[in-house]
Amino acid sequence: MELFCYHRDRPGSVPLRHELMEEHWAYMDQYATEMIARGPTFAADGETPTGSVHIVGLPDSAAARAFAFDEPNHQSGVYRDVLLRRWRNLLGRTMWDFPGGPTAGSGYLVLGLGSGPAADLDVPLGRDALIAYGPLLSDDGTAWLGTAALVRAPDAEMARGVLTRAAYADIEVHPWEFGGRR
Repeated sequence: MELFCYHRDRPGSVPLRHELMEEHWAYMDQYATEMIARGPTFAADGETPTGSVHIVGLPDSAAARAFAFDEPNHQSGVYRDVLLRRWRNLLGRTMWDFPGGPTAGSGYLVLGLGSGPAADLDVPLGRDALIAYGPLLSDDGTAWLGTAALVRAPDAEMARGVLTRAAYADIEVHPWEFGGRR
């Protein structure tokens, strides 16, 4: 089962996040073979961390909950909340297979939340700008709840354009970069 996990930082938690960086990476190292994509999101300044995205393939929902809630930053109070949803990898690749590589251009997390008829289930044109792309699904995988994408784009507005605006109650766009040890 593929899962999208977005831990959002609690305001003022940057010092604690930095203090726990090695523990976070060591925890994520345990999931290296299951990882589809990962990386931090940032405030508009491009410097201040605001969250952490992990897209991972795990055996079941119990493993997913353990992954999300046993994470050291979550356990220590860095995060204010967690968005954990089933996800479907429409690109069929990991971020490490992305032809643009980790450093070319600006990256964004585009998160569209919706209800009703499913939207954007086909991979959009411009696939070369997509690092990860797929629908957010209910726990049983039957209901569409939105779409999550990691995108290379010149700016946030261009990144937002990967989703059909009218199909979502809200579309969030966050600066994002490839994660992992530096």
